[in-house]
Order: sequence, then structure tokens, then C-alpha cells
Amino acid sequence: MNDKASILLVNPPIYDFTAFDFWLKPLGMLSDAGKIANCADFQIFDFLDRSHSFYADKPQFKSDDWGRGQFFSTVIPKPNALKKIPRYYRRFGLPAEIFTEFLKTNKPCDFVFVQTVMTYWYLGYQEVIRAVKTYWPKTKIVLGGPYTMICPEHAESLGADFIYGDEQIPATGAGAKQLPLWSLYKGLQTAAMKITQGCPFKCTYCTVPLLCDGFTAKPVEQAIEELKFLILLGVKNIAFYDDALLYKSDEVIKPFLRYVIENKINVSFHTPNALNARFIDDEIAGLMVKAGFKSFYLGFESRADEFQKQTGSKIFDNEFANAVKTLATAGAAKDSITAYLMLGHPQFEIQDVQESMDFVNSLGVKIMLADFSPIPGTPDGKLCEKYVNMNEPLMHSKTAFPIILFGDDKINRIKDMCRKLNRFEN
Repeated sequence: MNDKASILLVNPPIYDFTAFDFWLKPLGMLSDAGKIANCADFQIFDFLDRSHSFYADKPQFKSDDWGRGQFFSTVIPKPNALKKIPRYYRRFGLPAEIFTEFLKTNKPCDFVFVQTVMTYWYLGYQEVIRAVKTYWPKTKIVLGGPYTMICPEHAESLGADFIYGDEQIPATGAGAKQLPLWSLYKGLQTAAMKITQGCPFKCTYCTVPLLCDGFTAKPVEQAIEELKFLILLGVKNIAFYDDALLYKSDEVIKPFLRYVIENKINVSFHTPNALNARFIDDEIAGLMVKAGFKSFYLGFESRADEFQKQTGSKIFDNEFANAVKTLATAGAAKDSITAYLMLGHPQFEIQDVQESMDFVNSLGVKIMLADFSPIPGTPDGKLCEKYVNMNEPLMHSKTAFPIILFGDDKINRIKDMCRKLNRFEN
């Protein structure tokens, strides 16, 4: 007789104005599941899995060389809070009917774990909870992730049986698994790793200081085991989800990269969470290029010194320029380097977006505008209270807030200028 609990992991659909599979994987949920793998039987339903058979006859959703691509989506009515935003609102991910059929044709599990990420994506979490309650009424639903930690009271209103916050799940059993449960996927091509936790900086717009206390790193041996497991599964692209991947690099990332190089591991690495350019020196740049990093996303936010000083002093323009030069000298292609610049920050008076775009363009690298999302509990989230109702998570939308702050015409002009600069550089 099997006395293990049965658990279904669900990565919900996204309700938003925009969404793109920028190496989006439910790493947090898979990692937590791995810690209790010895005492439970797991299945997964990932609404954002583009390798699902639903996509087999839809070549427009095919991945690019690095594992990114478009999600299937449908236009849906805008929620009342977002009625005035002049953009189409969409539901991204597998159609609801596929999940309904899954629930109807499978034996109910004891528990359903629902992953959350952005606060303003909660309509997707709500959809999953309602479907489970309809078809598996006796199943207990556990809602966990960043949304539940940032907006715990709102999360409780969605109807889950348990809200999982920042408590650490202990590993269970002798020799308990520590590896994320990537093996639940079939034919996995793209995955994510996180070998550090937290960040030494306390940027005023960032959620990391709210969710993590200080900075810690996995033992290098454990990071290597995760990598070997992913390679065994056939993964070709790995995105690092670390918030400070290059911090204390002598102890963490450099030994990891040396292992990759020495063992001739053929995989492409990516950095969607942004690297801190301050920590890019000749050695780390050379190791990253040799190890197979194919994309270098650098956090820059703004060229304005005053803006940097008031928001955390993470990086200044001379440090950024030096990092670009160092990466290029190490062999990184200029078109593989992208600078994130923030758009729609409440301290826009001192940010100078236009000058920052011109500066990045002068260095010969691409610009990516990162629309600002106001987060409750952060200093900058407090500044946003005069513009939006911060108690409604939909108003944390990275599409909506910049439009509310600047107006649609100005946002369109800035984004058009960004596209022109990037085209000129190409």
C-alpha cells in the first residue's frame, strides 16, 4: 500500500497585457518539491510549458535558438481596475479546457501546490484554484511564492486552503533529494538554476530585500550536481535566476564556471535577472564567455548619478561602460549584451531616460526598457501610493503604472526611440 501523499504542482496561466517566455520556469516550486520528494508522489501541470502537445502543430510558437518564444494567448476583457489602460489584456498559456480535462480524467491528488510570481498575475492563480475546487473538491490547495509573501492578506482572499510564505521546507528522509524536480517534464530543453540567494544591495524598487535576509550561496558541489542532472535530462539552455550571481565570485560562480570549462560541458547560459556590472572583471568575463554564456543582461536602470544614489547606488555609468568593454574584450559579441533601463519610476524627474538610452547606445549595446512595477513594502512602492491604489495588486502592473504616470503618448514616444536606437546599432 502506498502511504505517500499525492501532489499536483501547477504553474498557472498569466493574465497580463504582455508576456513572453523569457526562460520562465517554476524553479521555486520545483525546488521545494524536491526537498520532500521522498515522501510524496508528484505530477505537474504547467500552463506555460510550450513543449506541451498543444503546440505541436503551431510553428508560430516555436522556440528561438536560446529557448525563448511566444505563449499561446487570447484577448480577454480588462478588469475594472485596468479599464483605462489603452492596451489589449490577455490570458497567456494553455487553454483552460486542457486543465479541466486533466482534472476530469485523473484521480484527485491529496494536495495541489500552486506557484505564484507577480502580484498582478493573481487572476491566473484564482483560475486554477476555482478549477481545482470544482473538479477535485476534497483536494487541499497550497498557494505559495512571491505574491503570497508580498500580499498575504490578498492571497488569503483567493480561497486556497493554505498560504505558503517564506518558511523553508526541510529536506526529508535519509539522503533526501535536494535537486529540483525537473524530471517531471518530458523532453526538457530549457531550465533554470539559482546558486545564490539574496543580494548585498538594498535597491529601493526591489523585492529581494523583502523576501531574503542577506546573501547566501549553495556549496559549489551542489550547484554542479544540479547542472549535471540538467545535462542528463537533455537541457540545452539554462537561465540563472540569481539576483547577485557575480557577488563573491571567487567563492561561488568562478569555481562553477571552471568546472564547466574543464569538463567541456556544452550548454548555453543566460542571465535574465540582470548581472551587476560592477562585479565584471577580466577573469569573470573570460570564464563566462568560455563557459558558454550567450546573453549578458546588465542592470543599469539610469545614467543619472542622483537617481542611482537615491535608489541604492548599485551601478554608475563609468562602471557600466568598463563592464561592457571588459565583456567585449573577453570575446562577448556586442549584440549579446543588453542594458536594462527602468521606465516609469516615480522619481522620473531625476532619472533622465532619454540621456540614459543615448549613453547605452553610444557603447554599442542593446537597450531593453524595464517597465517599473510598484511593489508594496518597498520604499518606492510607498512613493506610488499617490498615483495608484497599492492595495489592488492589478495596479502593480508594469504595463499600467508607467502609462498612469507618464501618459500613453509619452510612453509610446520613449519606446519608439528605444526601437530606433536598437535598429541603428544593429
